[in-house]
Amino acid sequence: MTRLGRAAVIVSLGILISRVLGFLRTMAIAAILGATAQADLFQDAFTIPDILFYLMAGGFLSITLIPILTRHMAEGDDREARRSFTAVFRPVAVAMVVLTAMAMLFARPIVGAVFAQFAPSELDQLARLMRIVFPAQIFFVLGSLYMSVQYAHKKFLIPVIAPIVYNLAIIVGGLITRVQASADGFIWGALVGAAIGNLGLQWYGARRLGHQLEPGVPWSHPALKEYLLMAFPLMLGQSVAVLDEQLLKVFGQFAGTGATGLLAYARRLNMLPIGMIAQAAGVAAYPFLASLFSENRIEQFHETLTRALRYSIVAGCLAAAAAAGAALPAVRLAFQRGLFDTNDTLVASSLLVIYALSIPFWAAHQLYARGFYAQRRMWLPVAIGTVATGVAIPLYVWFLHLWGIQGIAWASTVSIAGYAVALAVAWHVRGGSWRPIVATGWRSAVAGIVAGFAAWGAVRSVAGKGVPGVGPSLAALAVGALVVIFVFTGLSRLLGGRELTDLLRRRG
Repeated sequence: MTRLGRAAVIVSLGILISRVLGFLRTMAIAAILGATAQADLFQDAFTIPDILFYLMAGGFLSITLIPILTRHMAEGDDREARRSFTAVFRPVAVAMVVLTAMAMLFARPIVGAVFAQFAPSELDQLARLMRIVFPAQIFFVLGSLYMSVQYAHKKFLIPVIAPIVYNLAIIVGGLITRVQASADGFIWGALVGAAIGNLGLQWYGARRLGHQLEPGVPWSHPALKEYLLMAFPLMLGQSVAVLDEQLLKVFGQFAGTGATGLLAYARRLNMLPIGMIAQAAGVAAYPFLASLFSENRIEQFHETLTRALRYSIVAGCLAAAAAAGAALPAVRLAFQRGLFDTNDTLVASSLLVIYALSIPFWAAHQLYARGFYAQRRMWLPVAIGTVATGVAIPLYVWFLHLWGIQGIAWASTVSIAGYAVALAVAWHVRGGSWRPIVATGWRSAVAGIVAGFAAWGAVRSVAGKGVPGVGPSLAALAVGALVVIFVFTGLSRLLGGRELTDLLRRRG
């Protein structure tokens, strides 16, 4: 197995554990809060803090810092890598503390402007919850810088532990205060989890590699300018993929009480395969792509990206077929308990079917974007993402008007698909062969559509009409999964696809 393959396995396993815990977290929230106003408040409490995180390029800190660190490490100058890290860390830390303090101070007028549909008492409660969440963004941002150090050394284990700790803390916090049926326990758990998992552990992981802040580094160190030149476009232009969850919350308030919670529950289920496929591929591939480009190994760079894209598209189409075909029993088993009832299951499963169609596009855009970033071509993907966001917002309004809560899910899926396609076109105009990607894409799409319908039929025949009980749901889920694997694999091979065989051979 190649180093990239081993890294992908480590990241994928870590994300799998994290997503399973995320499932348990969402199950606890669904059982304790259901599809109620408290569930909406919990989801909405993260909206503005998350936007602050993204405005500081928090979601891209690893992307912008890794190329700087890997260049110095490739030259054998570890001390300069540490100096560069220090030059970036200090001003980012100061900026985050100042912005967080300001956001906490003005939390009430901010939520009043964003969530105009809420009653004054709900806005007061939301502002209070948001003030608890805001400091977590400091931990996320600074922790991302320490993760960059570990990624640059191609160490992935401790970074993938961060979301595991975060999800565990949220679950524990919610269970401690479950009798109150309020969002407070979950919110405090998020703060504690971010402090321990996203900052404390990542500081430890970087220090184990001999990386620490260097004294005497001037504030005018050239690494800061280099970082800002790469990070500025990412701060300025947020893509529709980055804002997808925030758009869900902003528009969910117009779909009725509990809509934001139901959308979040369905999206959480959908993010499990997305995390394991798209996020794992992107996180694992990026340090290797950055190193290959820094070393001017351009042919190997393109081969690595193309191979990762093909495998991810195949896995994404397979996962989409499974999620769409077995949506009803999956939601039934995951969430229907406590305050989450049969009607909630029917709505959430319909949302999951729509969200599932986006999975292969999530996989594609994660890798195409990182291809651009590894080459330090920041402005083009940012421009595409900004335009996609500008198109997505009226799309959300239109689809919400046409189809209500399902329209929000459709707007998300269509926006992500359009963004991924636009990135692919921009990439292949200037480099990298498009033929293998297109060939893999059409074969996987055909196999996925047929497998998805076959799984839906098998699930319906086992579970019957309506919402099945636990036993029939388990049986339907198992049968649906087997049908998807058998049909997808067989049809993919019949159409000439060999990606699954090659992947298994490489990992063997």
